[in-house]
Parts: sequence; structure tokens; C-alpha cells
Amino acid sequence: MAAVVSGAAEGLAALPAQPLELKSQFRTREGSYRLLGPESRPRAGPARSRVCFNLGRELYFYGGSLDLHKPIDKRIYKGTQPTCHDFNQFTAAADTIGLLVGFSAGQVQYLDLVKKDTSKLFNEEVSPACVGERGQSGARLIDKTKVTFVKWLPETERLFLASHASGHLYLYDAEQPCGATAPQYNLLTQGEGFSVFACKSKTPRNPLLKWAVGEGALNEFAFSPDGRSLACVSQDGCLRVFHFDSMLLQGMMKSYFGGLLCVCWSPDGRYVVTGGEDDLVTVWSFAEGRVVARGHGHKSWVNAVAFDPFTGAAQPPELSGGEEDEPPNPLVRRSPAVTYRFGSAGQDTQFCLWDLTEDVLYPRPPLSCARTLTRLGDASIPVPGLPRSLSRSNSLPQPAGTGSARGPPPDVPLALGIGRFATLTLQEHKGPSNAEKEHKRYHSLGNISRSGEKPPGGARSRGRLDTAKVLGTALCPRIHEVPLLEPLICKKIAHERLTVLLFLEDCIVTACQEGLICTWARPGKAGLSSQNGGSPSGTVV
Repeated sequence: MAAVVSGAAEGLAALPAQPLELKSQFRTREGSYRLLGPESRPRAGPARSRVCFNLGRELYFYGGSLDLHKPIDKRIYKGTQPTCHDFNQFTAAADTIGLLVGFSAGQVQYLDLVKKDTSKLFNEEVSPACVGERGQSGARLIDKTKVTFVKWLPETERLFLASHASGHLYLYDAEQPCGATAPQYNLLTQGEGFSVFACKSKTPRNPLLKWAVGEGALNEFAFSPDGRSLACVSQDGCLRVFHFDSMLLQGMMKSYFGGLLCVCWSPDGRYVVTGGEDDLVTVWSFAEGRVVARGHGHKSWVNAVAFDPFTGAAQPPELSGGEEDEPPNPLVRRSPAVTYRFGSAGQDTQFCLWDLTEDVLYPRPPLSCARTLTRLGDASIPVPGLPRSLSRSNSLPQPAGTGSARGPPPDVPLALGIGRFATLTLQEHKGPSNAEKEHKRYHSLGNISRSGEKPPGGARSRGRLDTAKVLGTALCPRIHEVPLLEPLICKKIAHERLTVLLFLEDCIVTACQEGLICTWARPGKAGLSSQNGGSPSGTVV
């Protein structure tokens, strides 16, 4: 499958000399990852043939190699700027490459990079009554807030989703019009913190559906590998996972505090990782409906998280035991340790790699503790002190108290009654709480847009969760109640906040707000590039 990359930046320039304090390589158990220079540019081939990214208000398209000085086409926008992108891999071919572009003024544009005369604009229509009074800006009929994320539905030719800073998520059909008047909606279903509406119209029109999710901006969403479930993260700090077709809530998780900014699924669909304003990465088990681990290595907000599908295994361990009615022996395993590798990029300019092993995913108490639990029932298990690295955080509050009982992990029922300037995706073939106010006093790098407006077409069900009541429950365990991961590596690789993280078979791609796009060759790989652009954001097909 051909690869298409899109990104966002503020200007074109040659790759500057790397400052001495920035890391140019790092080592893991696989070997050394090396930052490559402009002399090692990617060549045209089956794995990398078309490239697209935006520089401020401009969109650039490339073919063959990532030479930022030789675009094959470009588009310049006035009055708005691109904020997110997504390519349709399902229809990608030599004669068509479908691209969605979301904009800061609320529009969504469909482009075909091959058929250059093909272009459609959604959420652009303006009511005639509004044109003379307010002008076209701010008079979008569907949603006038910034588009935070766009995504084609898996294996579909026409359907896509667009989320907004208003907290709304819209389902579009690329072949249907949007209409000349503001859409009217009928309530289809609602649940814990969400409502779903259908567009009320005698003739087919966009949007087909509107989701009102959480409070504040819906910052990002991601489909599970099988395409059945949709994970959404919002400014209210909640991860919500829906069964997309039935529109049922399958599970929830609450951040330690602050908004959640990014989300991704493990390659096998077993786990969801989030990052946000609590400076943590949080691993949530989809099957068990609980937080299985948190990771602390960043000193500021986490902007991007992604699993590395090319490193580590993704099979559950086989445990040996006695008869069928006897529990398995936790000390004897028939398979090697299971490891998931994922990465995170933060506003602290640091890039972290994390290993998620079976010791964390399938914890078992020592025999002495197990005997104690057998005799005493709910007796507490001693837990070690918090890692020293927690004190380095600019944002993370320290938990009250020094210890608490830690029993078997509670389960979350499967069915419960920014936007950022830049985002990145990888495709294969309201009022702030007290904790948020405290966080904003100590950290000023964030540029997360919050919306205090009530959602039109009906309010969300039940509103925001009370953080004080949720902390210490299955939705939001305390810091010492779940394993706390330390990063495998944690390196400063830029001078400005990182906005892009992408794992490819032969390299890792990162980019920062100032526009430095870097390619890190995997051990034993070569022939890649490092380039300078501006705050990058993009998509790979």
C-alpha cells in the first residue's frame, strides 16, 4: 500500500544544525535509533510514495521523496487554517487519493490529490439571514467551532467523522449535501455523559448523526482495529468507548485530573492508551473495563500517544495449571513475557518509549501476600513508595495519604446507563474544575480551546463527573492503586512542544511546534530523512 503523509507547519526551511543539548540517538534492547540528516531522504517505493502536510495556511503535496523544497502542488487558504487531516486508505489507488482536511473555522474539505478538480466543502453553508448581520465567519450552520479531528470510517468509501471544540461529533456522507438551512435533530439515544441525534429531514442531508460527548472540546477519537468500537477523549478528562453501530457506551475512564488530549488502541484491540493534562499516560483495559497502569515520565501535557505495532508481542500468556476446576499456577508460564511497546510525545519537548509487560497486565501477589489474603480476606497489601520522578512534574498533584488497601481490581460494566493545533494519525492498508485551574497556574504552554457554550439540540446526559467523588473508584484509581510505569527511554528531542508521533516499519517520525520534522531510523534501517517544516500534523496511509 502506498504511503501518504500529511502534516502542518509554519514555514519551509533547511534542517538546522542540531543543538548539542538535543538527543540525536537513543538505545533500547533492539539497538540504537538514530536521527538521520537531509542527505538520507526517503526514496519512492511501495512504502512511501505520496506526502502531504500543511504549513500554517498552506497545504503542500509531494510525490516520490520528502524533499520539502520540491512540492508537486500546494493550496493556500485565507481566513482559516488546517487543523487536522485524514486519508482514505480503503479507496487509495494510483488514480485516486481521498483527503479530508479540518479547519479552524469549522469547515471540512474533501480533496482528491490525483483528481485535482475534485473538491467538496462541508459545514460551509451560511443562512441568508446571517450573511448581512454577521458575515460568513461564525455563521456555520452545523458547527462554528474548530475541527479538532477528522477520520474516515474504517473500510468505507463515503462516511467520515469530524469532531469539534464544541464537544460534538458529526457523521457525514461525502456524497450527500449539507443543506441550505440549519439542521434539525431528533434524539436517538443518550447515556452517561453523551447523547446521539439524527438529522431530521425529508431528503438525505448532512450530518447524518450528531453525537454530544462529554463537556468541553472533544479532542481526539480512534477506532478499534476491528472498526467496531470508537474511543473518544474530551476536555472533561473522560475516555468514553462506544460500540459504534449500536451507539452504546461500552466503558469509561477518568483522567487523574485535567483534560485528555490523545488516544490510541493497541494493535490487537485489547488496550487503550490516553495522554493529557495530568502529564500521565494511562493504559485502560478494554476487556476488563479498568485502568491497568499509568506511566509518568513527562513534565508537562502529553500531546500524542501511539503503539508501535512492529515491536513486541501481542498474545496473552498461557498459564499452566491442574484440573479444569483448579486455578492456574501463577508461577509457571508456558510462553515468554508479553510486551507492548508504545510511545508518547509531550509539551515538555520529550519523547518517551514505554514497555507494557505481562507482569503489569497480569499482576499476581507474592505467595506470602496470597496466604495473608486467604486468611484475612480483605487485608491490605503493602505497596512501595511512589517513584522519585513524580516530584519533577509541573502539574501532577500528590495524592493525599501514603497508602490504602489494594484488593482485586474492580471491573467496569461493559454497558454504562483542542483542540490542539496539530494532530497525527496512522492508517494501515465549560467551566474548568479546581484541579484544572490549579494546573493552568503552573503551566502556560497549553493552547487547548475550551467551549463554555451549551450544546444545541439538547444537553448531554448527566453532565460532568465530580472529580472528587470519582477519584479512588474504578473510573479513576489513585496513583498508588495501579502500577506506575517508568519510561524505557525519555529524551529531549526538540526546543518546542512535540505535536506528532508516528511509528513506521523502518522508522519513527516526530515533529514539534517550531516545525522540525525528524526521522529516527530503527536499528539496522537507513535511507530516511529529517526535515524542517513548522508545527506538523498529519496522516499516513
